[in-house]
Formats: sequence, C-alpha cells, structure tokens
Amino acid sequence: MDRTCPGGTVTTTVRSWLRRRVAMLAALLSCVLVWQLAQLPSTSAAESERLAEAYQFSAHPVSPADRADDRQVRQVAPAYEEIKGWVSSVGASTALLATDSGSVSRDICLVDPRTDTVTVRPAPTTGQRFAPFTLHPESLPYESYVAPMGCLPADLNEDGWQDVVVYYWGRSPVIFLRTPDTAPSADGFTARELASPPQIWNTNAATVADFDGDGHLDLFFGNYFPDGARVLDPEADQASLVMTDSLSDARNSGTHRMFRFAGTESGAVPGVRFEEVSTAFDGTAGSAWTLAAGAQDVSGDGLADLYIANDFGPDQLLVNDSTPGRIRFDEVTGQRHALSPKSKVVGRDSFKGMGIAFGDVDVDGDTDMLVSNITEPYALHESNFAFLRKDDPGLLANGVAPFDDASERLGLSRTGWSWDVKIADFANSGNPNVLYATGFLRGETGRWVQMQEAAMSNDLIMAHPALWPRFGPGDDLSGHNTNKFFARGADGRYVEIGGLVGVGTDAVSRAFAIGDVDTDGRLDFVTANQWTRSDFYHNTSEVGDFLGLRLRQPARGGDCDGGDNGRTRPAIGAEASVQRPDGPALSQQVYPANGHNGVNAPDLHFGLGTAGDEPLPVTVRWRTGCGELRSDTVRLRPGWHELVLNADGTAQEVRR
Repeated sequence: MDRTCPGGTVTTTVRSWLRRRVAMLAALLSCVLVWQLAQLPSTSAAESERLAEAYQFSAHPVSPADRADDRQVRQVAPAYEEIKGWVSSVGASTALLATDSGSVSRDICLVDPRTDTVTVRPAPTTGQRFAPFTLHPESLPYESYVAPMGCLPADLNEDGWQDVVVYYWGRSPVIFLRTPDTAPSADGFTARELASPPQIWNTNAATVADFDGDGHLDLFFGNYFPDGARVLDPEADQASLVMTDSLSDARNSGTHRMFRFAGTESGAVPGVRFEEVSTAFDGTAGSAWTLAAGAQDVSGDGLADLYIANDFGPDQLLVNDSTPGRIRFDEVTGQRHALSPKSKVVGRDSFKGMGIAFGDVDVDGDTDMLVSNITEPYALHESNFAFLRKDDPGLLANGVAPFDDASERLGLSRTGWSWDVKIADFANSGNPNVLYATGFLRGETGRWVQMQEAAMSNDLIMAHPALWPRFGPGDDLSGHNTNKFFARGADGRYVEIGGLVGVGTDAVSRAFAIGDVDTDGRLDFVTANQWTRSDFYHNTSEVGDFLGLRLRQPARGGDCDGGDNGRTRPAIGAEASVQRPDGPALSQQVYPANGHNGVNAPDLHFGLGTAGDEPLPVTVRWRTGCGELRSDTVRLRPGWHELVLNADGTAQEVRR
C-alpha cells in the first residue's frame, strides 16, 4: 500500500535536486570565498591625495621638442622589416655625471633615438655652465647600421675625471676618456676601443664594479641579438638575424661580456686597458636576451654580485666567487614554497625581465630587489617582482637565494609594460618611493590580439621573424601606459600617485637617472623617453631631514701605491650604514649603474624624516685601490657630506 503523503513526492524531489547540486553549490561558494580572500586592499582617493601632498616637481625639457618629421622607427635588416616597430623599441638612455672632476653629478648624458645621438649637457636649474655637446667616435670605425643604446659614466683610468662608456647595437662599446684640465666639450674626450679589433654586438645593458676585488673597476655588458647580427643594416642577409627561440626560456642571444681592468697608459693622451674574461659565466648565464643588469654585494663579502634581468626567460642572480685577476660567478636560485608560483622564484621565472633595482623596500634594514616585467592586465598577466631579503644567512652559502616575492602584498605587482625601475626617497621621509618607466609601441592600431596569439605559439616558430605578427609604424602595444610613481602608505603597501604629482606622463619611457643636481637635499630625476622629448623633473617638495654621502677615493692613475694627485674618484662599491635613533639602520651601496639604461649619481641619500640636528653614527666600508677591505665609523649631522676613503682605513670629510 502506498503510504506517501500527498506532499511527500514533492519533498523527495526537492531533496534529490539539492543532493545532485550540493557539489556545484559548494564549488561556487568556494570560488566566491577564494575570490574575496584574494582581493588586495584598495586605497581610497582621499588616502592617495594625502600621500601625494608630500611631493611636488617641475618638468624641464632636456632634448629638442618633437617635430612632425621626427622619425618613429629605424631602418632594419630585411628579415625584420615586418616587425621594425618592435626592433626599434629601445635606445633611450640617461645618466648623471660630473664633467668638471667635481663630486656633484649635475650634468646629464642622454641617448636620443630620434637622432641616434649621445648628448652631454648641464642639468636644468644648474646654470648654463657649458654648451651641450655630443659624443661620437669620429676616429673609429662607425657603420651606418650602428646606433647608441646607453651611456655609462665612470672614472676608468682613475685620474679623477669621469669618463663615459657608450654601448651600441652594431658594434662593441667605445670608451670616451676625459682629458684632464679641459673644458667640457667633445674635444675634451678621446674615443678608445674597448675590444680590439672592434666587434659587432647588440648591447642593451651595462654596469660597472670591482668584480675581482683588486681595487679597480671592471665592466659587464649584457647583449641582446646574437653577436655579429647587423640588426639595423637594410642590406644585411645573415643567418644570425633571428628572434628568440622561446618566449619563456630563450637562449639564442648575444654573449654576455665581462672585461677586467688591466692597467692605464701614461702620457699626454689618457689611456686604459681592459681584458675580456671569457670564463666569468657558464653557458646558461652567458647567453640570454638581457635588458638590465645590477651589481650589489648580496653575500656581504665585499665583492659585487650580479643580477641579470632577461627578456623571454629566467633571470639570474650570480654570486661572486672571484679573486684578484680572476672573475667567476655561480648562479643561485630561490626556494619555492607551497603557495609560491614557480615564476615568482628567483632564477626560475619565465617572465620578461626589463629592470632591476636594489633597496630597502620594506624598511627593515635589509636590501631587497625589485624587478620589472611586462604586466599588462589586458593580455600578459605576469607580475613584477619584489624580492624581500630573508634573515637566513645560511641559505646563500648553500646555493639558495635568500629572497621571497611580496609584490602582490606590497602593491607593486602590476605597472604595465615596464622597463627601468628605481628606488629613492623623494620626500626624505624615511619611506622609499618606487619609479617604473613604462610603455612599448605608441600608435593608433591596437595589436594586442596578435601579440597574444603569438605568445601562445609553439616556441619552435618564434625564432623566425617572418612568422611573427606585423609590428610596424602606427601599431600600438601598451603605447599609452603612464609612468608609475609609488609612495609607501602607513600599512606598508605602495600606492601609485604619479598622476597626482605630475610625473605620471604617458610618454613611452625607458630609463631614469636620479640625483640631487643642485645640492638642496631633494632628489631630482631625468626620464629618457623613446621617440619623443625627454624631461628632467626638479624636486620642489617640502621635505624632511636627510643624510647625503658623496663617498670618494684618492685618484692614483691605476697605481694603488702611486702618489696622490689631489683629485678623487667615486668610491664605487662602498657601503654606508646609518644608525637612526628610532629604527633599524639604513644601508646603501654605491652602484649607480643598475637597471635598464639609467645611471644614477654615484651618491648615497638617506631620508630621515624628523631626525633633528644631532650627529648620527655612520659606518662606511670600502675596498682600497690595492683591493684591501677597510671600514670606519664617523658621526655626521644631517645634510650633504663628502668623505674621502683612504687606504689607511680613515674616512676623512672634505669641507668645501
């Protein structure tokens, strides 16, 4: 007999429906919960405006105004004709230097791709102290397919006058040696080959440091297209005219180069010699498509380690294992944790490394690393890196990079198509700011759909430029990104306020150079733009207290035991630690040439907030011209100080 009540059948049906869908509902609720947990805190407009109140800049041009007939693309080899926009996307570069043998870097070196010129001029607001001039190797071979990519100031022959290394696509670098006691002009520099005979390289990154610890500066160059490839030669027909053989692990680039200081040449004409070190890197570390490089003593042994940021594949953190006269690096990689994506582990990423900067991002007294990548939300959902230093000294000794990524938590993960990245305190608040140069191809026709399709292609076809989508004049890829200027909020997260403080322009940019050109205690900066006018930003903010250090060494012409000529040179590689009364010590190292084609002044600048006028303990560590490590502790009041670091271990202040 059927005992089911009249409503029983309906109840059973509802229960059956719920049972069949309980898994679906649970999955849906889980997705909602995970989505809510994954949401990063947002910043209110009021909070952004409050942070922006601390900053004020005035913009000044440092290159000619745009003209209707300015070129927007280069001549290229026939193999690259359909992607000439892509190939023409680099070349803007800038650096701060002192052309007068002084300690204040108040002059600008600018590479302008519109004219393929390297121009040196006084920084705006510092007076018309000399007429702008260009550096061109008139006496050396220079083919029509050569284009400058960057300028790197450094006193290479140790005479107290800053020289300039210019690196190129289409040839090996040229050293422009400064002639002592002459006015700043093209005639005040003598062009010398770095490699003899000259070779065909395509260089996009360079940095300078004493890599072997002998007391003299060495040079690193990161190359992009293969050696010998005449990328910008419209007559070239070569097998080496290729693109990357992978979008995630490309290894068919030009060879990285390390040159060791080998001595100076005496006489009326300045001279310096470098020897290539072919065994500095293994095959993997020496053959990636490099866009940026940075030197820093990560291991704490007084030798400069090296971070190489690579396009289309893993970056490398290389620990220095050199001895005087022998340069050698060992690669270390990070640890992956349960919640760590593989591509956010040091040395294991598959992203597009474009820039590298070192600084204390989380203000805990340790030096961290920022790496810029392509982070376009529309298509390439990749990420910048904010590698925070872990307090575990044993890791590095065991070949493990002691860094974990915190870019999402810090608000620094997404900035668009990003290139150079810099860390500096523009308000002297004790909290750093972060700058990202952004943008790729500016045009009217969006090409991201085609780019995304190419990015999903088989790696085997990517090396053939004929199989790439067209990227030519008028095409746009992230061409309207704005430069990013971040301020650190009270919760430790970074807030982007570039538009509010007048520096977040949408010009396609490549590089920054930072320094206090007028010695008013406020950091200024230059922005090098691609295919448009470049600008200098004069800092006019109401700022806090600061301690600035211009660390110098006696200039002895390459002879560590030689006589003192009364001049000094920047103490590249020196480190200073400032003990604050109300927080952890602040530490920085003098490595100005870090990143993508942007070279800072060789100064150290510590924002102190409201420190007052009491002297602070400052410990300085350096390597002498004979390669010996020294340290000294001095007490300094806030303000700028010039210290000469002597071979006897004393840090002596120079009062001018």
